[in-house]
Parts: sequence; C-alpha cells; structure tokens
Amino acid sequence: MPDLVTLAPFFLAALALNLTPGADMTYVIARAATQGRAAGVAASFGIAGGSIVHTFLAAFGVSAILAHSEAAFLTVKAAGIVYLLFLAWKALMAGQARATGQITAPRIASHGRIFAEGILTNVLNPKVALFILAFLPQFVDPKAGPVWLQILILGTFFNIGGTVVNCLVALSAATAANLLRGSAKIGVWLNRLTALVFVGLALKLAFAERR
Repeated sequence: MPDLVTLAPFFLAALALNLTPGADMTYVIARAATQGRAAGVAASFGIAGGSIVHTFLAAFGVSAILAHSEAAFLTVKAAGIVYLLFLAWKALMAGQARATGQITAPRIASHGRIFAEGILTNVLNPKVALFILAFLPQFVDPKAGPVWLQILILGTFFNIGGTVVNCLVALSAATAANLLRGSAKIGVWLNRLTALVFVGLALKLAFAERR
C-alpha cells in the first residue's frame, strides 16, 4: 500500500482530474437531462464499471497492448465510434417520434440498460485505458508491495472520486432539465441535443491519437 506521502499528491491530482469535464461527464449530463436523476446516476455507475475494467487491464498489463499496438488501438477506437453513433441515432429517432406525435410519451431506457451503455461507452474508449496506464503508475512504489495491487487500490480510489463527482453532476443536470421538460418542444430538443452530444463524443474519439 502506498504511504501518505505518495497518496496526498495522488488525491489532489485525482480530484482535479475528476472535476475536469470530459467525455464521461458529458455522457452523464446527456442521460440525466433527458431521463432524470436516476438515469444520470445509473450512467455514472456504468462509467464506474468501465473504469474498473480499465483498472484491472492496467494492473495486469493488458492495457499496454493498446499503448504499443496501433492495430489494437484503432480496433477499439472504431468500435467506440460506431457505438456512440448508434446511441446518437437512437436519441435522434426518439426526438423525431416526439416531434411527429408518433408516441405520446418518450421511450425510456431502463436503468440497467443505461448502466450497461455507460460501461460500453467507457470501455470502448481506448484513451481512457491509456490515461489510466499513464496516470496510476506514477504513484506506485515498488517497495510498498505488489505493483498490480497498488494499481488496483489507486484505481479504486480514483474511481470512487469520479463516481461521486459524476453523480453530483447528474443530480444538477436533472434538476435543471426538469425546469424545462414540461414543454413538448423542449423535450424534442433535449433528445436532439443528446444526439449531438454523442456525435461530438464520436468525433472526439475519431481524432484521438495513441500518444
């Protein structure tokens, strides 16, 4: 286990990074704005699930493959782009259905489905794997115990902090959206905005590089 001298700068860096808006926070905001607090929290825990996967991959050396293999990086990135565009298409179709009156109420994805989508959105972003692979080892002390165990512990701390931040963001976004959701037109535009967010995340991932 790393000592307090190592953990203090780690916690400060982790807090700063978790408070910085990124793809995960944007996804959480989009879900909370269109489906409410519970959906935003489900998305937050889905992101946390994906981060757990990345932490285990980093701890046992699998993420290093992405860092050294262009083919592996591009494969995961392509899968992530396709999935984000699929989510964008679903959000856009839901908005169009509202606008044309084909449905009287929005089709609500279950919280379990949102949780699973959060995991996939995070896991299929190779930049997350590379970030964790680059960030966590900086605070590992080989003399303090098994390196893999230290990475798992640090990754867990980082993930808890990120999940708390994302849940608070979800609650705030849902509260703001609730003030506007009474209007059918605004509901349509919230769906369209969500679709635009997913397209933006896909474009950001498309231009991401390994380094």
